[in-house]
Amino acid sequence: MAAGASSGGPRHGGRGRSRARARRVRAHRALTALFGAAALAHLGALLAAPSAALFTKPALMPLLAAYVLARGGPRLLVVALLFGCGGDTLLQVGGDVPFLLGMGSFAAGHVCYLVLCSRHGSPGGARTRRLAAGYGAAWLVTVALLWPGLEAGLRVPVALYSLLLVTMALCATRTLPLAAAGGALFVVSDTLIATGVAGWPQAPAAQFWVMLTYIGAQLLLAEGILRSAILPDAEGAGREPGPSAHKRERQRTASRASTMPKP
Repeated sequence: MAAGASSGGPRHGGRGRSRARARRVRAHRALTALFGAAALAHLGALLAAPSAALFTKPALMPLLAAYVLARGGPRLLVVALLFGCGGDTLLQVGGDVPFLLGMGSFAAGHVCYLVLCSRHGSPGGARTRRLAAGYGAAWLVTVALLWPGLEAGLRVPVALYSLLLVTMALCATRTLPLAAAGGALFVVSDTLIATGVAGWPQAPAAQFWVMLTYIGAQLLLAEGILRSAILPDAEGAGREPGPSAHKRERQRTASRASTMPKP
């Protein structure tokens, strides 16, 4: 009787774990659909009913954060996305002070991304140095061009924020290509915003293009960092092996050495 009970335990435990996994899969699929629907609704509102976009925009990043939680992603990634929500909401208010506060909220999110990319990315190398030169040159040129059109009180904050932004984008190149693309898109999106603040001529439906690139940036960053963090072997994530990996490699080497014929 005891043997039967003990043998049934693992089977029940296995079924329980399978059901829990199935629930998690259903949850993150549902959240993926909700985020996609919200993104489409927001982009459509920007084209057809801009006033409705005021309500759809703040919902985007919380839904993406919930998706990250459902996937078991890092809590710091959730925090980064919620800082994005704060920035989204503040930028809708209008005026210099809300703009600066919104920029500060996005900056806090970029710091979270920097920590995550440093934690889950590769150490970098010659390729990273070349990309750093490219991003640095792009930052200098962009700030120099925008500077005359910016209000005096915005010039230094915009320059410092954009430096943090390109640093985050560079750090994202040390993880999966998804995150690297997300970092680059974030630079594009915020540059579009900055040209509007500096009074440059804008393309038709300018906010649509800002939000299209921004939504893509946050989604790619979240998915890239998520896969780097919980699926380190997915898509060949170029992470430096951690201590456990080094330990396993030493064990394999020792095992091979023990089986070799002795002279």
